[in-house]
Amino acid sequence: MEKVKIFDTTLRDGEQTPRVSLNMNDKVMIAKQLEKLGVDIIEAGFPISSDGDYEAVKAVSEAVENVTVCALARCNKKDIDRAAEALINAKHPRIHVFIATSDIHLKYKLKMSKEQCVEKAVEMVAYAKTLVDDIQFSAEDASRSDKDFLVEIFEKVIEAGATTINVPDTVGYAQPNEYYDLLNYVITNTKNSDKATFSVHCHDDLGISTANALSGVKAGARQVECTVNGIGERAGNSSLEEIAMILDTRSNYYNVTTNIVTTEIYKTSKLISAITGVSIAKNKSVVGENCFLHESGIHQDGILKNRETYEIMNPDKVGIPKNNGLVLGKHSGRHAFNAFLKQHGFEMEEEEIQKYFIKFKELTDKKKYVTIDDITSLVGELPYNENYKFHSYTSSNNDDGTATVYLNILHGNDLITKRAIGNGQIDAAFNALNSIVDKEIEVLDFEINAVSSLSNALGEAKVLLKLGDNEISTSGLDLDIIKASIQAYVQGINKFGI
Repeated sequence: MEKVKIFDTTLRDGEQTPRVSLNMNDKVMIAKQLEKLGVDIIEAGFPISSDGDYEAVKAVSEAVENVTVCALARCNKKDIDRAAEALINAKHPRIHVFIATSDIHLKYKLKMSKEQCVEKAVEMVAYAKTLVDDIQFSAEDASRSDKDFLVEIFEKVIEAGATTINVPDTVGYAQPNEYYDLLNYVITNTKNSDKATFSVHCHDDLGISTANALSGVKAGARQVECTVNGIGERAGNSSLEEIAMILDTRSNYYNVTTNIVTTEIYKTSKLISAITGVSIAKNKSVVGENCFLHESGIHQDGILKNRETYEIMNPDKVGIPKNNGLVLGKHSGRHAFNAFLKQHGFEMEEEEIQKYFIKFKELTDKKKYVTIDDITSLVGELPYNENYKFHSYTSSNNDDGTATVYLNILHGNDLITKRAIGNGQIDAAFNALNSIVDKEIEVLDFEINAVSSLSNALGEAKVLLKLGDNEISTSGLDLDIIKASIQAYVQGINKFGI
């Protein structure tokens, strides 16, 4: 079967998710996991947009070995030069140049004619080709562009050196049949289409991005651009896990395959959720908590007789951990804990295992049995430099509806204690932390979730913080949700480098 390349744009388009901001360390951590996942191309960022994005693309280029690293650029030399500089150490670099082609974009945004658009695209693709051999060209808003104009511009940029042609549904407007017809038309009518890989990039404004992307595959596209958990601009992008598992589960229908290591899907999904602060809906396809749960008696009866009666995917296939009779609790030793990690695909050095074992034992002092979800979340916690460490807190509610918190934080060998009042215990704790570091850190978003459905589940706090022009997403994990919230905020203080 033919291969469909998976072009992951979690680090670029995914970062454009409202209230999501990734720093360089976040991007490197994600990129390494995407490499394990088996994606073919990682779009690491838009280097001209900021120094941070430039440094992140550069860092990702140096961190991965067996995957193409792509940098985005508009059709101008300054953008392209910056992209090439960021990719200087990439083993397999790609520059992705784009220009809008729809009448509405040409008239109101670019204020240029179709002739000028073609001229600019050809000139900049040819220029990029002098710097990097692998060039991708995107016709922004292609789904609302004249299809014959697309054929014209595609032919000419392929002649100029483009090796991949992207036909994006930038605003999520296309319907599956329309998108199939568009891809089929441009591939059939572009005379030199055999010299390039055609790609699809679909947005989910109308909830059909994955369907559109797969329609493109049916029409001959052999690259799909997507993001983990479907995050991205506005309503998001085609979801990588959906694309991968549809092409795996229905390979007989699409007659294509991918390089995705499906057992890494769940772990990757959880990592992205933890770093971005964007929670996974319980009913999210492939990776949601409810995906392999069965409430109906009829369904339960069928599942007990043969799982295939109501499950078209095996949870093992996407890397969702299961117990297999191994119960971990207060008296479980390091050997059993290590066996669990290996059983569920967590590969780490002895030093890391010992660190997580200590956290596990601390947790067993608080609850009798530790669930798979608990341990998966513990191991999925993000490492960071601990300049400040949580020590302890006490709190009380006041008669006027406010709360008072006494917070103890370690800074090196010093124990700092602060008292603060707020609209609730968490707000008071955050006020105390701002006082400790003497900074006005702003909370842009705050979310609390349980990591499993049990009444004694670990609580996960996700916080989006802003200091100056910098925004970061953080998370904390504990049975005590106030402590988890404080830990998330402390992690943020450390990630800001205060």
